[in-house]
Amino acid sequence: MTSRIARNILLLLAVTAITLPSFFCNSPDKQTVATETSEWLNVYDTSAHYVGMDKCRGCHESIYQTYIQTGMGQSFDFATKQKSAADFSPAHALVYDKELDFYYKPYWKSDSLYVLEFRLDGSDTVHKRSQKIDYIIGSGQHTNSHIFSSNGYFHQAPITFYTQKQRWDLAPGFENGNSSRFDRLIELECMSCHNGYPQFEPQSQNKFLNVKSGIDCERCHGPGSLHIEAKQAGVIVDTSKGPDYTIVNPRRLSVELQNNVCQRCHLQGIAVLNDGKSFFDFRPGMKLSEVMNVFMPQYEGAQDKMIMASHVERMKKSECYVSSGKMSCINCHKPHVSVKFTPRTQYTDACKSCHGGQKQTACTEQLSVRMKQNDDCVTCHMPRNGSIDIPHVAVTDHYIRKRPMSDTMQKKITAFLGLKSFNNDNVDAITIARAFMEFYEKFNPNNGLLDSAIAYLNKEKSKEEKEKQNRDYIRVYYLYKDFNKVAQYASSLKPASITDAWCAYRIGESYMQLQQAANALPWYKRATEILKYSLDFQNKYGTCLLALNKPEEAQLIFEFILKEDPNYVSAHTNVGYFYMQQGNITMAYYHLLKAFSLNPDHQQTIFNLAILYHNEGKDAQAKKILQVLLKRDPQNERARMMLSEL
Repeated sequence: MTSRIARNILLLLAVTAITLPSFFCNSPDKQTVATETSEWLNVYDTSAHYVGMDKCRGCHESIYQTYIQTGMGQSFDFATKQKSAADFSPAHALVYDKELDFYYKPYWKSDSLYVLEFRLDGSDTVHKRSQKIDYIIGSGQHTNSHIFSSNGYFHQAPITFYTQKQRWDLAPGFENGNSSRFDRLIELECMSCHNGYPQFEPQSQNKFLNVKSGIDCERCHGPGSLHIEAKQAGVIVDTSKGPDYTIVNPRRLSVELQNNVCQRCHLQGIAVLNDGKSFFDFRPGMKLSEVMNVFMPQYEGAQDKMIMASHVERMKKSECYVSSGKMSCINCHKPHVSVKFTPRTQYTDACKSCHGGQKQTACTEQLSVRMKQNDDCVTCHMPRNGSIDIPHVAVTDHYIRKRPMSDTMQKKITAFLGLKSFNNDNVDAITIARAFMEFYEKFNPNNGLLDSAIAYLNKEKSKEEKEKQNRDYIRVYYLYKDFNKVAQYASSLKPASITDAWCAYRIGESYMQLQQAANALPWYKRATEILKYSLDFQNKYGTCLLALNKPEEAQLIFEFILKEDPNYVSAHTNVGYFYMQQGNITMAYYHLLKAFSLNPDHQQTIFNLAILYHNEGKDAQAKKILQVLLKRDPQNERARMMLSEL
């Protein structure tokens, strides 16, 4: 029996790797040098640096005290009872993922917040994992989501508290069988909008060295070092008479630049970074297009469908914005004051400043109808709608327009019209191609989007520019799963010439899919040289080493992964396999059972445990664990084969 298992199963390479969703893929090929200038000194001066909100507070205490009560000021903090807006009563604090068959229960243990994941088989608990929560993201006006750190590697927990409905449920994007449980990476794009700029390990995807507590002053005013230096030197400016150019005051910017400050985070969509830029590079006073272009999918029909944080996109669709040429977010909003404490007249007065007494612009609705809504413009023209990306949430729709009667509204999307950048009207073809690829990867794996990407890439006429786009062609053909085409593009490249870790990974993965592990290895290695702390890349590299019969080198890689993140399931599985091969049964059990406790559905862990149980003469346990897998995945041929041989 043992020999048959060894012949038929161990030859299948009892290790695990993962296929990575390459969401953030455009690392720099070149450094771009800003040629723009600004009268505001802290916009382009590279010596200007961020000093932290406490420095601002020293002179602006009253503003600080109102600002920290805003949604931005309360956007991120440690997981404390004071920070949490959630209801933990037994009647509310239980979530069931019916697709993956897991229950989730948040609870406090002393002053620490935990999320318990468990699975039942009848009345028996057959799986339990308790994860300590380190941070709460969200002000509590709409949601509280939950972040945990494993040695600085940030991940999102699978449940969220939805404040408006006062209910716990699966986190956004975890519904309908799409839950990644405790494995969703919190990357820089997410953190850079939901919080003040963090200290980040640049050779990683999700390793943070230090994080702030809430969006701070400098996100809207720019780095404050020049301003503080001037004040400490005794240079005082009477701002009632003119600007203090040592720090940006958004109210003194042009309308366009005012909106660019807000749309850095309130234009949620498909963000495509310019070459040489990162999510750290935007500063108030710049055009956002100097750093990135943000695209939104455009549809025919269902005009009431919107993304939660798409405020600027919706505003820019409005006739008020298009016709006036002077509408900005701060016409209506006071950023230093919470919406909870902003009087309603703040908004209606903004409307009436244009739609007041003049007949041609005045409201045409009958006064009796208007008074039923307290003559409130917002109620009629900017109603609260549900968002299509965040469940259980209703937000103000900033698409200002006369509303058709509900029975005549187009309730369904009837056609996809394309992608539109809402911060740049003159986007180049290559950037548009990248947007189509990002949209494919993040939201809609439809090959028609890749066809569009190819069409835009082919619009580039310059031979020199075309040669620079090898990484884009590699990306699109990788997404097509045309691995031979990727290998064709890679044949003229050397790993050392590539500065984009995702490009190197795609080439390595393509060769691996073509069963050319020797060709894949230098590309995986290059990906880990660029992003040393991308543990997913390291895992791929280790798996490739093992396929090339280099177990000692592979083991070093997997042990590095576990040193960095002790909860990395695949590394435990692979190290357990090594110990099993070496006859160190105690350590083999330790790592495989650890992996199983972290993820009881991880197939390679189950296969390796079944082999270990069998080799130890514990066929009953081997059968049981395989039967559990088949209950979850009845069509799993490998599990069926192993079970039949037992």
